[in-house]
Amino acid sequence: MFLAVAGLMALTAQNATAQDQKTDENATEQVAPAPQAEEVAAPAEVDPFNQKSDKPLYQQIKTKFIEGGPAFMVWVVLCLILGLAIAIERLIYLSRATTNNKKLLEGIESALQEGGVEKAKDLCRDTRGPVASIFYQGLLHYDEGLESVEKNITAYGGVQMGQLESGLSWIALFIALAPMLGFLGTVVGMVGAFDAIEAAGDISPTVVAGGIKVALITTIAGLIVAIILQIFYNIIVAKIDSLVNSMEDASINFVDILTKYNKK
Repeated sequence: MFLAVAGLMALTAQNATAQDQKTDENATEQVAPAPQAEEVAAPAEVDPFNQKSDKPLYQQIKTKFIEGGPAFMVWVVLCLILGLAIAIERLIYLSRATTNNKKLLEGIESALQEGGVEKAKDLCRDTRGPVASIFYQGLLHYDEGLESVEKNITAYGGVQMGQLESGLSWIALFIALAPMLGFLGTVVGMVGAFDAIEAAGDISPTVVAGGIKVALITTIAGLIVAIILQIFYNIIVAKIDSLVNSMEDASINFVDILTKYNKK
């Protein structure tokens, strides 16, 4: 009897131990952290300044021209075309007006020694450029004295300088006019944007941004035209200054040559 009771108690203790182990395993499974969900990658930000278009450059320019409004963009482009035409013509003229003054003075000095004033006139008449023209005018009045020669050189030098500077006022006009036309197009575009807002009855970002973008295109175009023409203008002015300085230096040497010839 005692053995039976002891066996029953041992069996009961074994079952209780098994149940405790099972309970601990369940608790461990519940406490175990759940696997983390995979993080969703955030969409990459788009940089509006680095966007590349598949359209060719001329197609993009055409699109911006239409967006800016042909009524104003035509006049801005016209300023660019006329300004460039005058600038290129001036550059060609100034390039042809540039001569080797040192070689010309040596030729005049040799001509005076060999054939006198008439041969020097022929040399100046056959040489292109404003310097040769100034020397020719001075030789025409050689019989009137060196003082008359100097006066005619100075007077005709002013005429040649005016011819060198011809067309610069038109380039300056287009430099000032192009941004003004751009600003005018911007103001008109802003008025149109406010009219669209008034018609819509609500301040929509799409309407405002679209109107402002179109308005600013004309200003950008006008400033680009002014910058291009200003560069050409400064190049032309620098070339004119160089020619004028060489003309003055050559004129002084020319008078010295005539003075030496007159003493013989």
